[in-house]
Amino acid sequence: MFKFIDFRSCRLCLVLLVALSGCSQYSSIKTLHPTYKPVTPVGKLVVKALTRSHKEPLVAMGEYLEAIKTSSLELRRNPSDVNAIKDYNFALSRLMGTLSAAKLDPWTKPLKVPAPGGGEYVLTHRLDPRPQRNPALYDFTPADQFDISGSYVAERKIKAGLGAPLVAVGRNKLENAKEIFAMERTYYGITATARFEGSNRCLVSFEDPLDTESTRMDGHTYPLAADFTVPLAVMLDQENPKKLELSRLLNPQKYAQTAKIARLQPFDPSKRVVLCVHGLMDTPATWTPLINTLRSDPEIRKRYQFWFYSYPSGYPYQYSAAILRQQLDAIEKRYPLQRKMVIIGHSMGGMISRLMVTDSGDKVWNNFFDKPPAEIGLSPETRKLMTDAFVFGHREEISRAIFIAAPHQGADLAAGWLGRLGTKLVKSPITLLKAGSEVLGTLTPSFGGGKPVKIPNSVDTLSPNNRFVKLINTIPINPKIPYHSIIGDRGKGGNPDHTKPMSSDGFVPYWSSHLEGAKSELIVPSGHSAHQNPQAIAEVRRILLLNAEQ
Repeated sequence: MFKFIDFRSCRLCLVLLVALSGCSQYSSIKTLHPTYKPVTPVGKLVVKALTRSHKEPLVAMGEYLEAIKTSSLELRRNPSDVNAIKDYNFALSRLMGTLSAAKLDPWTKPLKVPAPGGGEYVLTHRLDPRPQRNPALYDFTPADQFDISGSYVAERKIKAGLGAPLVAVGRNKLENAKEIFAMERTYYGITATARFEGSNRCLVSFEDPLDTESTRMDGHTYPLAADFTVPLAVMLDQENPKKLELSRLLNPQKYAQTAKIARLQPFDPSKRVVLCVHGLMDTPATWTPLINTLRSDPEIRKRYQFWFYSYPSGYPYQYSAAILRQQLDAIEKRYPLQRKMVIIGHSMGGMISRLMVTDSGDKVWNNFFDKPPAEIGLSPETRKLMTDAFVFGHREEISRAIFIAAPHQGADLAAGWLGRLGTKLVKSPITLLKAGSEVLGTLTPSFGGGKPVKIPNSVDTLSPNNRFVKLINTIPINPKIPYHSIIGDRGKGGNPDHTKPMSSDGFVPYWSSHLEGAKSELIVPSGHSAHQNPQAIAEVRRILLLNAEQ
């Protein structure tokens, strides 16, 4: 049986996909075999051990431990000895790498390792009472064994100091990941340090460079070494979030379970939360350049922790905002915040974020319906859906908002032929289709009586002509919550209003991103991905430090 193919439609679809998706690879990793140029006898011992690591891992580990012990003694005498720190760090990294390659486990029970010249070392770890810090749950790879590249990890952020930076990858997926708002599999940057008890017992400690800036050994304090970029690069390479971008736009119902708040680090009630909300056809991966830069800043990582709201971007943004409120309510019950958070939204994520700091009252509802929610003839499920989308107040846990390239008043692109094609390709969830059929006849007369009603998808709600978009811009942001705008400009010139040529980031014009009353507005030389622009990231840092002082 033959099928006729409409090549004209296919070409249009191809144009849309190319317009919405990029071609660059976010992250790519290659495994390295690190080499070492020794300048000390200890360094020469490490190089000798390198030749044994593959065929005689236990023998090599004994030599690494000997090097760690000898360099530790040298640091006890002279804590500023640069070569001793290098020997210590490299030997410890190779020890951890050999453990991983040989699949040896000193974490469940102590491991005996032959010492050079006779005798043995006992290798174990310092116990941590927190169950999630059990090293037996993770695979560790030294960060210096990764060569990374990609558009999202172009700049490697490291911190010099004592210790072996590692990538810790959870061995099993977290079954309750949605409940504890964590990633399904842990990818985390950790730093190993090693200390000797007596002459032959070595205890490895795993220290969090996002939680502590220094480490102590033999009465001396050292900066804790760290690699902030490699864990992000490994996560992007292994999980490949790019595969979800288009899928979650075109078929949001299939990926409904991916709508959740996630975090990349353990919850710390003493740190303020920065909640990042991505835009259309995107995932939290889009925040990698910003996170990579900001977490490498000691002032930021001391004060802030980063959360991400991930959602299928085919949903109308009012619906995505309603889900975010539900997620925040659930998290607050288990992880109450001591300090209010900052919300940052890019593109459509900025529109979602705006609803988090706005009080609708009954103004939106009354514009759509003749009767209040309790009196309208809808099923309980549809009534709740519509109420959550149209009746909302500002979130008390949010103290400040940052909008980046946000089309608050829509974008003409969504109202043109590309937008019309996009709205046809996005598959509306059954729940929303059912709601659309139910609300027929309950809407205000301005909708045209018995005219068929279709719940708009995300592309529809980006149109400047969308009823909700036009209405929400008549409602001011809560005056107690300061907000800031960062706007991209491609440098092609243009006017800030509707007159052509219009100032634009390529997708969103200035007149749509601009908000009266913003505490600050910065225009950066960027396309629509302004949240990845270095000047924009520096502005976010400035705002966060300002917020931390208030």
